[in-house]
Amino acid sequence: MKYLIAGLGNIGDEYQNTRHNVGFTILDTMARISGISFSDRRYGFVGHTSYRGRKLVLLKPTTFMNLSGNAVNYWLSKEKIPIENLLVIVDDISLPLGNIRLRKKGGDGGHNGLFHISSILGRTDYARLRFGIGNQFNQGQQSEYVLGKWTEEELSVLPSSINLSIDMINSYCFVGIELTMTRFNKRSRKEEDEEQ
Repeated sequence: MKYLIAGLGNIGDEYQNTRHNVGFTILDTMARISGISFSDRRYGFVGHTSYRGRKLVLLKPTTFMNLSGNAVNYWLSKEKIPIENLLVIVDDISLPLGNIRLRKKGGDGGHNGLFHISSILGRTDYARLRFGIGNQFNQGQQSEYVLGKWTEEELSVLPSSINLSIDMINSYCFVGIELTMTRFNKRSRKEEDEEQ
């Protein structure tokens, strides 16, 4: 079985280590752990790895966030991957920093990348891994916050959440979304409750 794992972000040095690029960061970490590298291909940087017999196509779109759907649609078709085996990784300001939620469908929540993917695919029933980046910004400063660099304090808590995200991605590919949601979403929710 083959899966497309699309981590969303923006290309360019000015966007490296920004909150909006956490999808890229997670895939970069996966690639490093797997000992693979990305190739500059049409619409994105692409890497191939595997997990317990499952083939994973890792995609970092080079279309910029607002046109992510072009890359996702192209690589689904090129690799002959059904939409049921698509997982999109995005940043989410509605979740506390480092909290993660796996969902099998849903709206875009104001996220331009998800909006474009749903528009191009013509459907919203695809899995998404939502990585919380918090919402510590004043009114009217959302864009600056999302496109801003991680603070030193934020960087200190990222590794454990990124590793958990990778565990969830591997689980999604191996046992499916339902079991993965049951196993991991409860753990993430418990951690969130303990922080409050």
